[in-house]
Amino acid sequence: MSYLQALIIAMVEGLTEFLPVSSTGHMIITTSLMGIGHDEFTKLFIVVIQLGAIAGVVVYYWKRFINVKDITFYFKLFIGLIPILVFGFLFKHKVDGLLERVDVVAWSLLLGGVFLVFLDKIFKEEKIDSQEKIRWQDALVVGLFQCIALIPGVSRAAATMSGGLYRKFNKAIAAEFSFFLAVPTMFAATVKDLWDSRNGSNLFTLHHIQLLVFGNLVAFFVAILTLRLAMNFIVKYGFKTFGFYRIIVGAAILLMLSLGIPLHLV
Repeated sequence: MSYLQALIIAMVEGLTEFLPVSSTGHMIITTSLMGIGHDEFTKLFIVVIQLGAIAGVVVYYWKRFINVKDITFYFKLFIGLIPILVFGFLFKHKVDGLLERVDVVAWSLLLGGVFLVFLDKIFKEEKIDSQEKIRWQDALVVGLFQCIALIPGVSRAAATMSGGLYRKFNKAIAAEFSFFLAVPTMFAATVKDLWDSRNGSNLFTLHHIQLLVFGNLVAFFVAILTLRLAMNFIVKYGFKTFGFYRIIVGAAILLMLSLGIPLHLV
């Protein structure tokens, strides 16, 4: 992996992590287009640079995260984290095997896009308009929805926001809670991947470590710039636009695959 490739992947991560379009799916597509999708370090890079994105959330919402008096905030994040820890542990090897399956990503984008087109009409009732009104039961349900995003291309943001709307969160609160839940979720995923890769000395050369640091920095700054834009767009326009975008991208990739057009463009 070159620094230019690392820059592109990290920018994709920062731009898409908090949108319901699947950051992992987009990074898998991006790495496939660059011809490095099957590389072991690339798979590690895709997961680890999420640390930069979640650091952006912590910095952007720093007042919320440093308010140690609000124990319920941390408790609800912990409750929301439990399902993905259980399902991630049980199915990690199967999930890892999907990280180079562009066809899985394409179908997930397409079918998830169809769902998002109708999401605003499916869940209209909005009762929870503040983080304080979220109960632990609500956090658990959102956490269960998040498990669907173990399938590459589904989108963690789309899954958790859908879970929030199902529990009658308004769009702003659903988006915010999705951002907050991303912090412990992606931190846990990154720590697990680093731990599993600890004996792979070829994955932690000086060059690779420099790429990981560089990628995290890029993802961090791009994520901070994207967070407010993502929130405003979702609140104002809903999810239909993202749904149509996903359908177009997913259908285009499936068409390329069916026609035998190689995705390794470079």
